[in-house]
Amino acid sequence: MKYNKLSTIATATLLAMGFTAAATASDRVIIQVDNSKKGVVKALAKQLGGDVKVDADGFIAAQFTGKTLSEIKGLLNNPHIKLIEADEIRKPMAIYNDDLGNPMVEQLTPYAVYQSQANLVNFNAGAGMKVCVIDSGLDRSNVDFDWGNITGDNDSGTGSWDVAGGPHGTHVAGTVGAADNGVGVVGMAPGVAMHIIKVFNAEGWGYSSDLAYAAQKCTAAGANIITMSLGGGGANSTESNAFATFTNNGGLVLAAAGNDGNSVRSYPAGYPSVMMIGANDANNNIADFSQFPSCTTGKGKNVTTDEKICVEVTAGGVDTLSTYPADGATSSSLYAASTAYASSAMENAGTASGSTYFMGLATATDSGAAGKVCVIDRGSISFHDKVKNCENSGGIGAVIINNEAGMLYGTLGEGSANTTSIPAAGAALEDRSALLAASSMTVTIDSSDYGYMSGTSMATPAVAGVAALVWSNFPSCTGTEIRNALKATAQDAGAAGKDVYFGYGIVKAKAAYDYLSVNGCAGGGDTGGGDTGGGDSGGSCKGGPRKCG
Repeated sequence: MKYNKLSTIATATLLAMGFTAAATASDRVIIQVDNSKKGVVKALAKQLGGDVKVDADGFIAAQFTGKTLSEIKGLLNNPHIKLIEADEIRKPMAIYNDDLGNPMVEQLTPYAVYQSQANLVNFNAGAGMKVCVIDSGLDRSNVDFDWGNITGDNDSGTGSWDVAGGPHGTHVAGTVGAADNGVGVVGMAPGVAMHIIKVFNAEGWGYSSDLAYAAQKCTAAGANIITMSLGGGGANSTESNAFATFTNNGGLVLAAAGNDGNSVRSYPAGYPSVMMIGANDANNNIADFSQFPSCTTGKGKNVTTDEKICVEVTAGGVDTLSTYPADGATSSSLYAASTAYASSAMENAGTASGSTYFMGLATATDSGAAGKVCVIDRGSISFHDKVKNCENSGGIGAVIINNEAGMLYGTLGEGSANTTSIPAAGAALEDRSALLAASSMTVTIDSSDYGYMSGTSMATPAVAGVAALVWSNFPSCTGTEIRNALKATAQDAGAAGKDVYFGYGIVKAKAAYDYLSVNGCAGGGDTGGGDTGGGDSGGSCKGGPRKCG
């Protein structure tokens, strides 16, 4: 696994993004009401102990701490109220946070750009395309955006839209439209205008009412496309109506299918007005985490609707390289003598350079390691204890080699659990012989503004960016016509024809562009699955409440 453009950004630490909701949806409700009567209903809600959280067009959301939904409905038995329903929790949908193997030194193109043919279509900046990203915010610290083309909405509950609540939203936005500026990465529709709405609170989750209100804000901002790398259980009519309105007014809404690797339907992806997106890897295989709800055939007039509420297309969502808040990712580099090798960052920023010492399994201290970089085999004891034994022996750095094929990803423990201080990195089994033979070694652990994530969270903005790219060349089309064109030209994958995993297949920008050039906007029927994509290449890859996809 010697150095090249791709191996220098090999993924490192594998971290599960585990969000736990601090509240349930049962004591927070959405109350649908005519705007003319909203003041009366808000006053009644407050009188009965409710805390109004969202005040949107046609509805409010309020928290009634300690009360069940049935109790709340009884309290608010008022003729002005149209409907009271649970305000469902929504969370981001990224499974892994895989940091860079080496620092970014030039602009790199994520594999999904090539796989989706986005590199074969020019973005028409004059068409006025705007993508509304509903997520955890976009951190202004990252320079890889055309900031003059980006706006957002602040929220008293979630804070400033351009101060990220974790890396998820910045990663998603970079996949949509990171600038083609010679540094970092490039997005599917480089430099596309974006409007950012931060819906996740400090704990990393939000509510369905937040999404419904966000859809109204997207409309007010002039957005053509809404992308949501989030979801969760429980359909909600207020949320569904909001996205149906956006779609019926000519827009396009996309949402992540989910990351539980099962057939459960997640929302908002499960609404007919929303295009459900699954994830594939760089080798055109379905990601094992990508959810696959059944394409119910239904009966009579409902057949068309039922067919739309399953995965429609997929895009690259495994080991997706994109933007992070400044220094939000960890990078590593490893040189054995003068040759660079792929590595994964464990812990402890700094550089260690010197002679090597093979410490075996490092199950005990060894004075021979003093002043040297320890080369250690995986096995027997924890990574932390191996590095600790190296450090206690006087070692200045540690490289732990995997005992099975592939890169070693791991950490030395969070916070106080890590009592080591020397730079430590993982290495691949395939490089063991070369690393053991090296007489000197340099290992560096540093921070980075770019990193990897996997999830349907990553595939969804990829399709949103492709849609913006294609649509910019056919601005007279509606969002539904662009949606149909993407399905009609997707590259069939998996079982022949449409299936529950890939839907119509892997999205292809150039194929959709050619299709619309020949057939026009009205030609995009609800068909697809033909192997018309072509041109696959590039990159390496991997993969209740509303959560990241």
